[in-house]
Amino acid sequence: MPDIRSDFDGQTVICTFEVTPGSAHDVLELLTDAWDQVIRKREGFVSGAIHLNDAQTRIATYSQWRDRKDYQAMLRSDEMRRRNREIHSMCKSFEPVMYELQSVFGD
Repeated sequence: MPDIRSDFDGQTVICTFEVTPGSAHDVLELLTDAWDQVIRKREGFVSGAIHLNDAQTRIATYSQWRDRKDYQAMLRSDEMRRRNREIHSMCKSFEPVMYELQSVFGD
């Protein structure tokens, strides 16, 4: 479970996938399997989540990594390259963006 704290100094990655309502659940299944079987088991993985918008046209993933290099190593693995080709073939677009935490608000 993501735990967003102001003292987190790792790498945060937010990916957005543009999909159609007809393909959204197929892409979700592929993403969920990739996260369960590969991503969460990689060195440096801290936490993550998958989100679907109400219109079922966008999927967003949020992940935290110990270090940027850990995330990049996961992406470059043969298994994730294969899985990403399949996932991306079902999406209109895909955009991963790396972020550095600036502020946290909550009760």
